[in-house]
Amino acid sequence: MEEKYRQQPSNIFKVVLFGPESTGKTTLSKQLARHYNTVWVPEYAREYLQDKWNNKRKTCEPKDLLPIAEGQIRLENELTKKATNILVCDTDLLETKVYSEAYYTGNCNPILEKYALKNSYDLYLLTYTDVPWEADDLRDKPNERERMFSYFKRTLEKYDRNFIILKGNKKKRLQNAIKHIDNLLKG
Repeated sequence: MEEKYRQQPSNIFKVVLFGPESTGKTTLSKQLARHYNTVWVPEYAREYLQDKWNNKRKTCEPKDLLPIAEGQIRLENELTKKATNILVCDTDLLETKVYSEAYYTGNCNPILEKYALKNSYDLYLLTYTDVPWEADDLRDKPNERERMFSYFKRTLEKYDRNFIILKGNKKKRLQNAIKHIDNLLKG
């Protein structure tokens, strides 16, 4: 049963975009995939929650987190098979864990937590809040991006993840991400 939350083994270099809502993760994911001539893994939660929104059930609830985690890792495992030497992930289960804790009084489903900590990535690109907020149906905390950024950063530090912070405009972020990815790919 729990296997559906586990990464399939691979030799591919995996990069995760990580950070608060509306900080440029999807844009950068697409740019990096294009640059490295590979595929990127979209954020499954957006599709899942947009479906809920469209059906008038507007909010994410704790019971949604395991289906979101399952969908996210399923997409990642499918797209890993199509990737070149690098896979760009718009999110991961650790991000879902952070949102679970931030939105649901520090709680996280034990299965989600287990795989959020067990699944591994080579580099996290933590996106800072210095880009303009873009509202949509699902984004709901424009005034909490700084607080959430700190939470995301503490989480990466707590679990000893390899990460860099990306700041600046789209071009600067892309250049910085490529520089760090290239350095890791070399060696």
